[in-house]
Amino acid sequence: MVRDGRLGVGIVGAGRVGPVVGAALAGAGHAIVGITSGSDDERASAVLPGVPVLDTQEVVRRAELVILAVPSSELPSLVSGIAEVGGWQIGQLVLHTDPAQGIEVLRPAAERGAIPLAVHPAITFTGTSIDLRQLQAGFAAVTAPAAVLPIGQALAVEMGCEPVVIAEADRAAYADAIATATEFSRSIIGQSTSRLREIGVENPGGFLSALVQSTVERALRDASDPPPLV
Repeated sequence: MVRDGRLGVGIVGAGRVGPVVGAALAGAGHAIVGITSGSDDERASAVLPGVPVLDTQEVVRRAELVILAVPSSELPSLVSGIAEVGGWQIGQLVLHTDPAQGIEVLRPAAERGAIPLAVHPAITFTGTSIDLRQLQAGFAAVTAPAAVLPIGQALAVEMGCEPVVIAEADRAAYADAIATATEFSRSIIGQSTSRLREIGVENPGGFLSALVQSTVERALRDASDPPPLV
């Protein structure tokens, strides 16, 4: 049952991120009113069983909170396209999960009375329920107009994350930091496992697992504030 004060949530984007964010919010008591078809509908239905699959306009029409979980390149045209057909509603919350953009990309929705929020959970999504545990240990970058910043922060908390406010002007730098951490890590591990495989090491990923995890954990401890004593 949805508790008093909870929202009807519509999800546009059925890739790895949208269904998991929806499941996290459902766990906080919100009602998922619909999701669009996406790259892996079977996986999405496993994470959000029983949620109706609808077209974008119907998801937006039904929702008090719209989650836009689509690739960065698609986000501007999606927001403006919904605006052109009169889809956005006054007072409706519109939240996107793209790390690279703040709330400016949501201007067409805001101009029609919607409330723009940018919330990026800083984890690597698999699109499965495993991500829900990762969210509980993660942070989320929140960008929003000052008057509604507490709403963005509260939604981040309900996803399971600790919110960190990122200014609109800093979103590009934030996205660069996220990309560096993820892409560089994948590249280095790929190179290392390839070299080990060349010299006959079986299961090079497993071989490096403890080494990489302990090295990363030490680097993160060294970068914490305040730094560790040992």
